[in-house]
Amino acid sequence: MKAILYTIALIVIFGLRALAQSSPSLTMTHHGDATAHDAFSWGPPPSGPNILFYGGDVNPNDPNAYAVANGNTLYVPTAATYGAVRVPATGHFVITGVFFNQIATQSGDIFDPPTATYDIRIGLSEGNGGTSVASGSGPQRVQPTGRMLFGDVEYTTSVALDSPLVAPDRETIWVNESPQCTDGSNLICRDLQYYATNTTQKTGSVNGGAQPTGQIFFYDPLDFPWVNWCSLGLNGQQCADLSFGIYGHR
Repeated sequence: MKAILYTIALIVIFGLRALAQSSPSLTMTHHGDATAHDAFSWGPPPSGPNILFYGGDVNPNDPNAYAVANGNTLYVPTAATYGAVRVPATGHFVITGVFFNQIATQSGDIFDPPTATYDIRIGLSEGNGGTSVASGSGPQRVQPTGRMLFGDVEYTTSVALDSPLVAPDRETIWVNESPQCTDGSNLICRDLQYYATNTTQKTGSVNGGAQPTGQIFFYDPLDFPWVNWCSLGLNGQQCADLSFGIYGHR
């Protein structure tokens, strides 16, 4: 049985079904010669090239495995979850793409159109969206991870930035990547929702310690503008770390 998402109010508003420290230096993991755009044709992380950061896999057998609303669909528009990463002080931390691990509540043609949006922010806090330093959209690459959570298939969805972003030194950045199902002629989009998965053991992570604990934020423009998931009924392990990552180079 799936765990209840955040609060009763949010379930009523969206009609969602229930679902369930110090800053280390980052290094780049490189697997072969490939450009940033080539990275998105590789398998699930951390097998792709040029991964600056990856939070780690979800553990479906962990009782604290969880998934939180993230995506833009006809059923639930603009439900965005942001994960955080501390940028090292060494400079020239160049982001070329972002990816999220997430489940979809339907099978079939579930990414329609095959486009993702992205947003990278600094200065985000409870009730305050901070400043967006990069945002846009582009062709989305989708790869099943081979895992399932709550009976739903998990996918890695990724998108390249329109242009590389040199992240600000020593800043914490918050990253979102959102899949879409907004085709009005696709009946699946009318009752589908996406959920970004968490990670409890950081299995397979790349520089996973750079993700500050408990800094996963949710944005819904009408009812939940910039709310920390830890304040929405999740326990400390469920809301600790998000399964997402960053492509780039140093």
